[in-house]
Amino acid sequence: MTDQIILEARGVTKVFKGLTAVAEVDYRLIKGQVAGVIGPNGAGKSTFFNLLTGLYTPTEGKVVFFDQDITKVPPDQRVVMGLGRTFQLVSVFNSLTVLDNLVLSITRFTPYYHNKSKFFFADRTNSFIKENCIGAMETVGIQEKKGLKTSGLSYGDKRKLEIAMALSLKPKVLLLDEPFAGLSDTEIDEIVHLINKIKEGLSIVIIEHKVSKLLNLVEKLSVMHEGRLIFEGKPQDAVSDREVRRVYWGEKDESSAIKC
Repeated sequence: MTDQIILEARGVTKVFKGLTAVAEVDYRLIKGQVAGVIGPNGAGKSTFFNLLTGLYTPTEGKVVFFDQDITKVPPDQRVVMGLGRTFQLVSVFNSLTVLDNLVLSITRFTPYYHNKSKFFFADRTNSFIKENCIGAMETVGIQEKKGLKTSGLSYGDKRKLEIAMALSLKPKVLLLDEPFAGLSDTEIDEIVHLINKIKEGLSIVIIEHKVSKLLNLVEKLSVMHEGRLIFEGKPQDAVSDREVRRVYWGEKDESSAIKC
C-alpha cells in the first residue's frame, strides 16, 4: 500500500515586484507524517508557508490538498477543509479569557458566523462548542486557566492556547510557524512534548530555526535556500550534508552544526 499524499506543492513560485521569494518548489506531505522546514533568514520559508495556507496566491504552480486544487481557495475555507495553522507571532485576543478565545475561534467556522447576533452572543454551553473547547484545553494543559484573561498568561501558555485554538477546529493537517520562537528552554520542552502528544492522527509541518529541537521530532526535514529546496530527507542526514552546512551554518564543521 502506497503512502497517501495529502498536501502537495507543484512547481510553486511566488514573485514580489520582480523578486522571486519562492522558486519552483515541489513538496509533498504524507498522511501521518511530521515534517520540518528550515533555512536561513530570507530563504523563503514563511512565504512558502503562506502559499500553503492561502495567505498568498502563487505566481505559478499549484497547491493540492487531498487531491483537490486549492490554489485559489481563501485561507478561511482551507481551515474548514482541515488545513490549520499557527503564526510565528502568537495570534490570540489578550482582552478575552482563555475560554472565550476558543469559543470565538470555533464559532468563526460554524453557521453562527453568518448570523451576527448569534456570532457575538454564541452560547458557550452549546454542546458542540463546549466539548471542543474543553477537549482542546485539556489536550494542551491549560484547562485550569480557562477563566483567566489571556493578557495574564505567560508567552508559553499563549502559544499553547494558539495551538489549542487550531486543534479545536479538528484539522487534518497542522502547520506550525516557528512554534518555539520567543520561548524559554523549559517552555520549548513543553511545546515539544505537546507536539509529540498531538501528532498521533495528525499530519504536521513545522517551520523552525532551532534545528536541534527538530532532529528527534520530525521524520522528514526540508531545507530552503534562496527560495528553493536544496535538501529533503532524514534530519540527521541534513545536518551532515555539505551544501546544507554551507548555506545554513556558514561552512562550520559538522559537530558545531549539530549543536545549533
